[in-house]
Amino acid sequence: MAQRKPIESWLTDMDGVLMHEGVPVPGADAFIKKLRESDRPFLVLTNNSIYTARDLHARLNRIGLDVPAENIWTSALATASFLDNQHPGGTAYVIGEAGLTTALHDAGYVLTDSDPDFVILGETRTYSFEALTKAIRLINKGARFIATNPDNTGPSPEGALPATGSVAALITKATGKEPYFVGKPNPLMMRTALNTIGAHSESSAMIGDRMDTDVLAGLEAGMETFLVLTGLTAMSDVERFPYRPTKIVDSIADLVDLV
Repeated sequence: MAQRKPIESWLTDMDGVLMHEGVPVPGADAFIKKLRESDRPFLVLTNNSIYTARDLHARLNRIGLDVPAENIWTSALATASFLDNQHPGGTAYVIGEAGLTTALHDAGYVLTDSDPDFVILGETRTYSFEALTKAIRLINKGARFIATNPDNTGPSPEGALPATGSVAALITKATGKEPYFVGKPNPLMMRTALNTIGAHSESSAMIGDRMDTDVLAGLEAGMETFLVLTGLTAMSDVERFPYRPTKIVDSIADLVDLV
């Protein structure tokens, strides 16, 4: 087997890797500090499309993780980048929050419910029956269906919340149209992230806490992959999957010396 190139660039998931239920994972601050001091290109990734990069910078900063906004890559930013490449200057009917609408505006998209080119579904805590009905009717009239990510549930202190994937399934059931999911595990999100920091997959690594999104996306994008056990995946879960990460570690603290 050919020897991999040394790791020059890093992508890391946020929830379950750098923080867990709003609390920083021990070692996350040291890892980010080492990345910034080394001047290595890096991005913090999230499938959550609710927040802008500036919002997430502020949220991370409040718990002691100093990640600049330009080092944060969301499924909303990946979706806007994808649409700008595929159909520049288009129109869209959007169900989502500021993270998604801001990214689309910045990409030159016009948001409208009048014969849009696309219906774009993102994360929100207030999915409305009226908005979903409008999305279904617009898709039935010919609008193309895009979703920011396929996650079926999201975390909350009270328990699981329905997320984009679950709501997309509802729309698919009503229209017969499957969406194109941009976020992880689609390797497109990884490739747009790598392009953003001028990195190459052969010399990049992905850190995540989920086999079915983080590790799979990194693997399919041709990157080295690290699974941490501080999030949703336990060691006993790994054998259920037909693929493996490059390495499994207890937490991101075990990767500081690799930077």
